[in-house]
Amino acid sequence: MEGWEGWDDYAPFYDWENARTLGRRDVPFWQRLAQQAMTKGRRSHVLELGCGTGRVTFPLWRAGVSIVGIDRSAAMLARAVTRRKSAMRRSPARAKTRRSAAAPAIEFIRGDIRHLPFPDGSFPMVIAPYGILQSLLRERDLADTLAAVARVVRPGGTFGLELVADLPSWQEYSRRVSLRGRRSNGVDVKLIESVRQDTRRKLTLFDQEFVERKGRHVRRRQFTLSFRTLTVRQMRRRLEKAGFEISALLGDYQGGPWDERADAWIIIAKKI
Repeated sequence: MEGWEGWDDYAPFYDWENARTLGRRDVPFWQRLAQQAMTKGRRSHVLELGCGTGRVTFPLWRAGVSIVGIDRSAAMLARAVTRRKSAMRRSPARAKTRRSAAAPAIEFIRGDIRHLPFPDGSFPMVIAPYGILQSLLRERDLADTLAAVARVVRPGGTFGLELVADLPSWQEYSRRVSLRGRRSNGVDVKLIESVRQDTRRKLTLFDQEFVERKGRHVRRRQFTLSFRTLTVRQMRRRLEKAGFEISALLGDYQGGPWDERADAWIIIAKKI
């Protein structure tokens, strides 16, 4: 089992589901953090790990942040690239100035976050929103990724990441209808979801079945998303081993303090 499995299949439904669950409630937090990290008087980019379809990437770019998104899923990135083209068509002024020194840039790269394809010290900030590091199911994969981040972030730079809160406590259930809705093209969508806890391997598994219906035509897509059940304390030790010091542990998107009952598990670290 690999943590990247399932994400290509998830791509057609990712934005539809997140608009109804997580939505944009974490986006202002990442905007503020990224804007603070931009170096005054020097063109620099923020790196987003596991950018997917650009749910976080585009709002940061629109807020004036130059950003590079990297993801392994070609299907996810295809949607991000299509969105970028659409954004440029809708805003001719932005398209004309996108190559100027003053204009924020947005780039998408297909790559493996365990082996980041960038020179040392390329970024003042790297972000890993909402659980992307927990898709690294083996300890060596997480260690390789943290080492890669430590290499590409500048000394004194920032690494911001979020963990899915308290995954081991998620109640197991089988074939529950979690979401229903209709897309703009008139297709009705239903998500049938199961949650399994693999305590031996310390994994939480989300079995997804999306059912699309338009008239008499029905299509089903099934896949599993796997997440490693890491705690804040465990991640803190791994960050410190990789050469970071912890700047803040936050429990919400307004900057409130973290505890184990918090809705959000956010770690802000500084490259030593």
